[in-house]
Amino acid sequence: MGDRIVVASLVLALALFATGPEAHADDEATTEGIAAAEAWLKLVDQGEFGKSWETAAALFKGAVTEEQWQQQMTASRRPLGKRIFRKVTLAKYETALPGAPDGEYVVIQFKSAFENKVNAVETVTPMKDPDGEWRVAGYSLK
Repeated sequence: MGDRIVVASLVLALALFATGPEAHADDEATTEGIAAAEAWLKLVDQGEFGKSWETAAALFKGAVTEEQWQQQMTASRRPLGKRIFRKVTLAKYETALPGAPDGEYVVIQFKSAFENKVNAVETVTPMKDPDGEWRVAGYSLK
């Protein structure tokens, strides 16, 4: 729960508002990014915080240690209870994000509801790693 976690989440969340010629949607990348985000969120929903860290992008792992991630998720997610629903409300393909290296990203915003929080917004940002796999590089919950 250090400043690096907050900064990484904020930087990736701010990308939702970035516009410009690079912001043109790439349907295939967006679809793959959403699939990666949903698979990763399933781990988080199941309380498998260590596994979610292990399967995240190197950028994510560089911003937060596995121990910090588990502590943050235990403190912020567990009290919310079981996920009731989750729906994509925005998915935006980007090649440049503030504070992150250029690459392929999909910034995804989900409207979510949990047992103990009916109105939540989750922002998940998968990126295409050099091996061609989409992995989560950022997550925030409001």
